[in-house]
This record gives sequence, C-alpha cells and structure tokens, in this order.
Amino acid sequence: MSTPWQRRAASRPRTTEAVTVATVLALALSGCFLSYGVMSGPPPLWPGITLSALACAALPRRRSAPFRVLAVTALCVVAVSALGHLITAMTMAPLMVAQYSASLRAERRAAWYGALVVTVALVGSGLFHTELRHQWLIGLVNPAAWVPLSAALGSYVRVRREYAAARTEHMAREREEEARHRVVQERMRIARELHDVVAHHLTLANAQAGTATHLARSAPDQAYEILSRLSETTAAALRELKSTVGLLRQDTDSEDGLAPAPGLDRLPDLVAACAAADLAVTVTVEGDPQPLTPGLDLTAYRIVQEALTNVTKHAGSRTARVRLAHTPHFLTLTVTNDTGTARPTLPPGPDHGFGLLGMRERALAAGGSLHAGPRPEGGFEVSCTLPLHGHDESTAP
Repeated sequence: MSTPWQRRAASRPRTTEAVTVATVLALALSGCFLSYGVMSGPPPLWPGITLSALACAALPRRRSAPFRVLAVTALCVVAVSALGHLITAMTMAPLMVAQYSASLRAERRAAWYGALVVTVALVGSGLFHTELRHQWLIGLVNPAAWVPLSAALGSYVRVRREYAAARTEHMAREREEEARHRVVQERMRIARELHDVVAHHLTLANAQAGTATHLARSAPDQAYEILSRLSETTAAALRELKSTVGLLRQDTDSEDGLAPAPGLDRLPDLVAACAAADLAVTVTVEGDPQPLTPGLDLTAYRIVQEALTNVTKHAGSRTARVRLAHTPHFLTLTVTNDTGTARPTLPPGPDHGFGLLGMRERALAAGGSLHAGPRPEGGFEVSCTLPLHGHDESTAP
C-alpha cells in the first residue's frame, strides 16, 4: 500500500474496517460457491454461507480479543469443511485474517501455539472428508500451509514494528544525549570566553591600579598616565564583555552589529595593554605566517592572552617573551617568563587553576596540544602547537 493510501486508511478507520470485512466476506462466499459448483456431490450452500458470514462478523473484534476471534473463525471453517466444502484459501480468508491479527498483537509463543492447534483441527477435518481423503494436496497440504503462513506474516510484521519502535526510541535517546552534550560544550565555551575576557582585563586593571598607587607620591606624572590607561583598559573590558554577553543573548545567528572575533592581528594591542600594567612583552615571529581560519585565529589569540594574564598575576618578573613559529602545517606558540624577585606562583588545584585548564581545552578542541610548567633554568613556559589543516571550525571554542 502506498503512503497516500496508508494515510487515507489511518484517517478513516471505520471505513477501512468495513471495506476489509466486506472483502474477506466476498472471498469466503466465493469459496462456498466454488465448492458448490465444482464438487460432484454439492455440499449444502446456505449453511456454508451462514458459517462464513458468522466468521466474518467476528473479525471487527480481532484487535481487542484476538484468540476469541481466532477460535470462532476456526470453528466456523472446520464446520464448513465438515459440511463437505473445499478448504481453499478463499474459504479460509476469515481464519487467516484472525490468525494474522493474533500473531501481530498477542504473545508470540501463544500465537504460534494457536496456529498449531488450528492447523491440526483443519487437517483432521480434511482426513474425515470422504471425497478428499485421497486428494491430500487439497485436503491436507492446503490448510496446513495457509495458517502457518498467516502466522509467520503476522510475526514478521510484529518484529518489524518492534524494531521500528526500538529504533525510534534509540534515535530519540541519541538526540537527547547529543543535545545534552552540546549544552555542556556550549557552557564550557561560554565559561572559557568569559574567563578570558574578565580575567585578562581585570588583571591588567588591578596591576595598573597597583602601579599607580605605588607611583602616586614618587612619580605623580607617571601615576596619572597609568590611571588614564586604566580607564582605557576598563572600557575595553566593558566593550568585549558587552559583545560576548550580547552574542549569548541573541536568539539567532545574525552577525549584524557584532564585532569580529579577536585574532593574532590584535597582538600589538595586547602587548600595549600589558605594557600599561608594567609588563614588558617581546614578540618574535619565525617562519612565513600562514593564513588561519577564524576559529584557529581566535584560539591562538586567547591562549597567548591567558598566558600573559598568568604572567601578570603570578610571575615575579616584569618581562615575558612570546614566540610565534610558523611552519607549513603547524603554528607553535611559546610564552615564557624568567624568574624575577620572586618565583612564579601557580594557582592552587590539580591543573593549576582554570586558566591553564581553559588553554588546554582550547588547544585540544583545535586538534593541537599544550604543555605548561616551570622551566629548568627558572621561570615558567607555556607551549602550544596548533595544526593549520584539518581544523573543524564547528568544534572550535
């Protein structure tokens, strides 16, 4: 049945049921008329018609009481056989429909037991049929084949429906799991982005405020200059935070009015902001710069930004070096600082805080690797290697 016919049948269940019962009744009556016309000793016609009609009348209840309907139709067909009628597929049409329904809806083992009992009853009625006793193909094989075939068809359709239902449920669970996974990933991405924005600018603002306080009496001109840069730092923090939060609050992916994501082209501004916080940063570039995808460019910038933020917060020295090594297939970022008046102190925690954890997550999401730890000669170093090819922007943080 085609899909439009299936939809039409599902929308009109009563009409579909009436057509089905009428078709089965027509087949059963045709079997009675066939027996009456071809057999030498014609069997009684009207009792056969009555029994066939009774079997068809029980079919509308086959969904609510499948075994009762199967028993009624089987008794009617056995009675028709006892009257001397041929047990053909047309005569057994009500019984096959009942057996199909029982195999489709009832417990599987009980349905097969019912099919076995009905088959034995039909074969037994054929053995006592005097005219068909020696015609075993019509009297024995025919009823013994059609009933198990109906049971097998019902079992097959049942298995297909159960498989389809299980597959649908499995796909629904997979979609829910994927949705949960995406929510977790999005929360981690938002946490990393907000951490980088807030921690970097607030660290620089705190360093600038501390330096200005220290120089307020001895060098007031320098203190005023640092305070003027402090307002620029806080304004930049507010702009970037507003852009990030505004992007999160949008219900569409429209990019109207949104600033482009930062990349390595903004590294000079980052160096200048660190200089305002009394951190001298030296940048060296090795190799020929390769074009970076937006996601990879953002990842590289955020890693350098977070590494310099950690130097500002935890290192005793006031100098840091940033090395960008370009190769045809990789970009290597290295941020180092020497030991100053005090050794670098790391944030508490198994992974030295959320800063290093966020950098490592960004590098792994881009398909790269990150190593961070104290240097043998003193100081601290963060080294990250990012692949330039095969990067999936959809997974970029």
